[in-house]
Amino acid sequence: MNSLKKVFDIFTTVLVVLVAALAILLVGMRFAGFKVFTVLSGSMEPAYHTGSVIYVKEVDYTTLQAGDVITFAISEDMVATHRIVGVVPDDEDPTVLRYRTKGDANDAEDGTLVHYKNIVGKPVFTIPYLGYIASYIQSPPGSYIAIAGAAFLLMLTFIPDLFAKDEEEDKKSAKA
Repeated sequence: MNSLKKVFDIFTTVLVVLVAALAILLVGMRFAGFKVFTVLSGSMEPAYHTGSVIYVKEVDYTTLQAGDVITFAISEDMVATHRIVGVVPDDEDPTVLRYRTKGDANDAEDGTLVHYKNIVGKPVFTIPYLGYIASYIQSPPGSYIAIAGAAFLLMLTFIPDLFAKDEEEDKKSAKA
């Protein structure tokens, strides 16, 4: 019984560490100043695979140059991550910059220039496949499963304590 308890303790500890690591990767990195995005298309393959999570850090737009990868807003609800292929200063105000971009896997450049105010930042690192998990957790069935999993994990954490108390009470009543 004691070896079974050790295996159970190791299992629950590993499970708690994995869940904590996942939470840090999906939520905690935001506290470190990163914005977290899921890659939804293959336009930047092989640099950023579909289903990956990319961590984007703000950047001074004046330091960007051709060859840099940027994440930028296309609309209020949509962002893209593409490589800069050209920097285009405004004819009237050279401090206003626009960027010509292209996905690495795309044959043609993007149709419109990216205004410097639409730049979210520069990707710093990526974790493949984590985006699939993040997207699933954000959907209704995935949210329910995540909540049930967290409740199950909490239950696993407290079960050994309950059995330990029962065993102590059994030993006390057997001695009496």
